[in-house]
Amino acid sequence: MNKIILFLSIGFFITNAMSQEKIVQTAGRTQLGEFAPKFAELNDDVLFGEVWSRTDKLGLRDRSLVTVTSLISQGITDNSLVFHLQSAKKNGVTRTEIAEIITHIGFYAGWP
Repeated sequence: MNKIILFLSIGFFITNAMSQEKIVQTAGRTQLGEFAPKFAELNDDVLFGEVWSRTDKLGLRDRSLVTVTSLISQGITDNSLVFHLQSAKKNGVTRTEIAEIITHIGFYAGWP
């Protein structure tokens, strides 16, 4: 499963569409399109194309905070976490905030 998450983390791009940011994802189709075309479509079009793009409901910074917290809570510390930490930084999350997230969730999600 971690390898799939890594594949899905590659090819994540943010483009500006009017006042709402539109997420364009191609990694699912690029990496898994022939093997699991429906999964690739859902990843690219639904998760990133629709859910991550709902910035009028929850901004990219907050989505990054939730995603990083979720990955760490599940013990996922592979390249997908690295990718999402880099994305969080691009979305305005500071190093100090990431350190505080790790400190805080250590008590709720267990020590990594």
